[in-house]
Amino acid sequence: MTILDKIVIHKKKEVERAKKRTSYTQLEEADFFARECYSFKDFLLDPARTGIIAEFKRKSPSKGIINDKVTVKNVTNGYAAAGASALSVLTDRNFFMGKKADLIAARKANTIPVLRKDFMIDEYQIIEAKAFGADIILLIAAILTPAEIGKMATLAKSLGLNVLLEVHNLEELERSLHPSLDAIGVNNRNLADFTVSVETSYQLAPHIPAAFLKISESAISNPETIKQLKLAGFNGFLIGENFMKQEDPGKAMLEFVKELK
Repeated sequence: MTILDKIVIHKKKEVERAKKRTSYTQLEEADFFARECYSFKDFLLDPARTGIIAEFKRKSPSKGIINDKVTVKNVTNGYAAAGASALSVLTDRNFFMGKKADLIAARKANTIPVLRKDFMIDEYQIIEAKAFGADIILLIAAILTPAEIGKMATLAKSLGLNVLLEVHNLEELERSLHPSLDAIGVNNRNLADFTVSVETSYQLAPHIPAAFLKISESAISNPETIKQLKLAGFNGFLIGENFMKQEDPGKAMLEFVKELK
């Protein structure tokens, strides 16, 4: 059994508990539910920004604790000030030490798009994401069928959310495309063993239809890599661990961005 299998098994139980705790109606009555989401595309393609989706992540299954000494507000404010096009906030508690409250905190503190980074397996989580202030949801092809991707993406779009589909190989890409998706993210991290290689992005780039934004995720620790990925057609770059492992992640991003120019 892979780490991903374990996460999905735990996530199913977690979602069922959440449904008993908070009803759909309660979520729909939340303050953020009625707000209009920011356009992922507009911020990602804004020439005044960097294309970087900067991630707040305390822990990962492969690395253990990355940084549990910083606050969501300070880090995400630092990312936004450094030119982030969007923020990614982990909300998985068991494996990543995330909290749904982190998403709410990031939303309250910033005026750029926020991605709810989690393992979405149920439509309930999409309603949650909207209620907690997310602008973007993540759908992972490795844990969803094409029918599930279509259904969840359609629901998300009906709520005004942007949808990022994450793929790891050509088979996942080809079976998972749907008109309700906004962006395709190539995860350079193998979710079965957590090894990373940016070559995955270069291999899949030519196969991503022009209708979708192209995002490269993980294994990006050098500004030069972003320059090369842009030449390959990528619009966005999700970076988390490289910044989060520093004492001041916002400052680390600022220094990184200086080398991009």
